[in-house]
Amino acid sequence: MRLLLLRHAKSAWDVAGLADFDRPLAPRGRRAATMIGEHLAAHRLIPDRILCSSARRTRETLMGLMPMISTDLEIRITRGLYEVGADAYVDTIGALGGNARNLMMIGHNPTMQDTAIELIGNGNPALREEIADKFPTAGLAVIDFDIHKWSELRPRTGRVVAFFRPRELELVGSEPIADDE
Repeated sequence: MRLLLLRHAKSAWDVAGLADFDRPLAPRGRRAATMIGEHLAAHRLIPDRILCSSARRTRETLMGLMPMISTDLEIRITRGLYEVGADAYVDTIGALGGNARNLMMIGHNPTMQDTAIELIGNGNPALREEIADKFPTAGLAVIDFDIHKWSELRPRTGRVVAFFRPRELELVGSEPIADDE
């Protein structure tokens, strides 16, 4: 089974008094969400189910992906992925992932980074180090597991197979998107 851990794209900080939960994507974030969607489609990384934080920036990241997803899928938007730790993310995957072969979670840092590190047991050590060093906005970790349902998920049992950062993915005819915070 494959887990796609996607940190939300770059959010806007320019609206005074706006609660963190309500921050929208910045223009750069909208472009990055579209790029990630195109990358998912091009590499056949289309999820069967998506678990998404209910914060505005994660929902807008999800909406940026949707035009590139041409299959039916289940989407679960939950407040339980906002301002929680890696244990809550792992528990949510186990409880809500069901038997989806390709499960995507769209969430926040530092929890997304901590979750990836908690779940990776093997695979390319350089990828694990890159994830541990920095999990940028719109970063996507791809981790495979030898399990039959997500309720069997255990720490350090995943094999990291890829880590994509928006600065590495370019839209045709546009400049790369920096992956700074």
